[in-house]
Amino acid sequence: MTEAAYTPPPVWTWDKASGGRFANINRPIAGATHDKDLPVGNHPLQLYSLATPNGQKVTILLEELLALGHAGAEYDAWLIRINEGDQFGSGFVAVNPNSKIPALLDRSGATPIRVFESGAILVHLAEKFGAFLPTEPAARAECLSWLFWQMGSAPYLGGGFGHFYAYAPTKIEYAIDRFAMEVKRELDVLDRRLAETEYLAGDDYTVADIAVWPWYGSLVRGQIYDAGEFLQVQDYTHVQRWAATIAERPAVQRGRMVNRVMGDPASQLHERHDASDFETRTQDKLAVAGTGG
Repeated sequence: MTEAAYTPPPVWTWDKASGGRFANINRPIAGATHDKDLPVGNHPLQLYSLATPNGQKVTILLEELLALGHAGAEYDAWLIRINEGDQFGSGFVAVNPNSKIPALLDRSGATPIRVFESGAILVHLAEKFGAFLPTEPAARAECLSWLFWQMGSAPYLGGGFGHFYAYAPTKIEYAIDRFAMEVKRELDVLDRRLAETEYLAGDDYTVADIAVWPWYGSLVRGQIYDAGEFLQVQDYTHVQRWAATIAERPAVQRGRMVNRVMGDPASQLHERHDASDFETRTQDKLAVAGTGG
């Protein structure tokens, strides 16, 4: 089927809904749409997020830090329902003027520190606790290079391929082909690197892996976009090995649950305020409690 030709007007105007499934939260301006304060819990770190791949990065790192014994990494994870516009509340915009999850408020010092953008949050926490980010210059540079590789590459996978393959209101062959080609190139980049080393930065698991895994690990494990056959993800054997290894880490399994509102209820922990919440507040247990079972 031939796609209708589109001639851009001299000046673009926002006169119709765009964004398909996400049309209700897309707009060409920034700032708050309503007044709403953010809740604040008892822990030093206050996270406002949703378990998208970008959100999972931070909760995985926090759970890994706690597993290492860093008590100062205790956190409250508050659910931000982006499909309902929570990210446009005045309190959230004050923490992240870009109105995207995740956003972190570090209240461990005399003056709260806001940190937004997932990569910045990972670096802030890794440096704060001295973990998952090498200090030796060459190793640190390698780690940060892969971390920022992910930050630059994810828009092709999420905003490009994912949008046009899974979410756009119409299937556009050119757009899907363009972004599928780039995603497969990125998978090849990862596969070649992981043929040489156990983890992205070398022998050790770092924030680079924590950043990349929720996107590309989830992709090759069939957890996002349902595009495994289309992209032939089984061909990237080294990425598959790496993704499976990381998926076995208990902290990763816990981190993926936090702020999750989709999928198996047993995998959903809408908010996390204490380590015991994984045992007492997952949605399957709430459902059982509600039926008196």
